[in-house]
Amino acid sequence: MYVLVGGAGILGLRLAQQLLEMGHTVAIVDINSSVCQYAREKVGVMAFEGSAVSTTVLIEAGIRRAGSVVATLSSDALNLALVTLAKHYKVPHIVTRIIDSDFAEPYRIAGANHVISTIDLAVASMANAIEYPEIESMMHFEQGQIEVLKLSIPGNCYAAAKTVAEIAQDPRFPAGSLIIGYQPHPHEPLMIPNGQTILEQESTILVVTKPGLVRQMLKFLGILESIDKD
Repeated sequence: MYVLVGGAGILGLRLAQQLLEMGHTVAIVDINSSVCQYAREKVGVMAFEGSAVSTTVLIEAGIRRAGSVVATLSSDALNLALVTLAKHYKVPHIVTRIIDSDFAEPYRIAGANHVISTIDLAVASMANAIEYPEIESMMHFEQGQIEVLKLSIPGNCYAAAKTVAEIAQDPRFPAGSLIIGYQPHPHEPLMIPNGQTILEQESTILVVTKPGLVRQMLKFLGILESIDKD
């Protein structure tokens, strides 16, 4: 896919690099000539010098053939303008970074498919790392209504050596939660488990649950030993 990124700050450059590694064709638009040079020479993407909200620059950068446009500019006003222009040029997929939450609805009205707050994501990740150090990673979905947890299964964990069916059928297992991923060893690929999958010691699982059930899940699995000591 041809992806056009507006803004070559830290976020824009790192995103461009990752998209390039994923096999996409990436172009960046930025007003800073030295940043554009860095993007070409160090990151390996195309870079167009000029305003990312200039129709002339955007057409030169190939917005008419872009499968996706990403707005990572320095202000919501600029990002909103880029989203509006991308919609005007019939870009099928538009993603924007949001700084001020008041812009959420204007972004959606303008045509953004995904509105992502990098600040909220960072704050949530840091807070979760402090609140739940036992969790390797946690992702939020549907405005925080659903959590996906990545958990290690230590040897003394309740889930160790049990099947997914045994765990799910235990009345103490948090209602509505699911084990959706299983990685037996770090060097093996992630798989979708079935009821007969046995969770080995030192393996990793992905669990879907509700925010209010995270601590209950950790307690049930035996991962969070000090849950009642707070």
